[in-house]
Amino acid sequence: MADVRGVRTERLKEVLERINRGENPEKVRKEAKDLIENIDAVELSLAEQKLIEEGTRPEELRGLCTIHMEMLKGELEKLKAKVSPGHVLHTLISEHDEILKFLDMLEDLNFRIQKMERFDAKSPDFPKLAHVAKHLVEAELHHRREEDVLFPELEKRGITGPPRIMRMEHYELRGKKKRLLELANAVSTMNFEEFKKELDEVAKFIIFNLRDHIFKENYILYPTALESLKDEALWENMRKTCDEIGYCCFTPKEARQPGL
Repeated sequence: MADVRGVRTERLKEVLERINRGENPEKVRKEAKDLIENIDAVELSLAEQKLIEEGTRPEELRGLCTIHMEMLKGELEKLKAKVSPGHVLHTLISEHDEILKFLDMLEDLNFRIQKMERFDAKSPDFPKLAHVAKHLVEAELHHRREEDVLFPELEKRGITGPPRIMRMEHYELRGKKKRLLELANAVSTMNFEEFKKELDEVAKFIIFNLRDHIFKENYILYPTALESLKDEALWENMRKTCDEIGYCCFTPKEARQPGL
């Protein structure tokens, strides 16, 4: 089994290299899809990790992630059915659902604000923007539980590539989310055209990259974790550490342990 997995990982690595070289996109994408249909999340993670170890930049792996995403829609409910409320992964997925709602709100708000000619202190859109930005910044507790609890357990088992990519993306997004909150709080004191321009850039970066990030965690990282970490006692200890770190203000109550 290990040898078969190694061969498929090597083939997937070769296909990804061809994607990154720009070789016949349709043909190579079809080959990648054919391969991905027959591999699990751990194999995909190992292929990504092997590429990183050989010098591929993490951002170059997004081509493979995009192809994987196209094929995995509908799989999240299957994953959620395998874990119960209070399980570390159930909570993280539930928080993702809430974060995606905030991204939808941000998209709508930015669309409306870009049509405005001047700042209107009476418009409800600006307090709403501050509300959304505050909650996106609040998601740092979500990322901290991943970085301090989930990722280290994967890394102990040799799965280092996906956590490295996710940490990199957390870092990229962290500064943008803080800037979004700063903009939302400073709109009344800024030149409105300059505000709109920067808001548009920051909001679109967050919306695109955070949606992409969540998809990769839901469909690649979390399934890898569930397949790799089999000990229920370990998951329970991880949950207790997560409880100590704390939860986001928007974490659904049913996703937490009783009393938290």
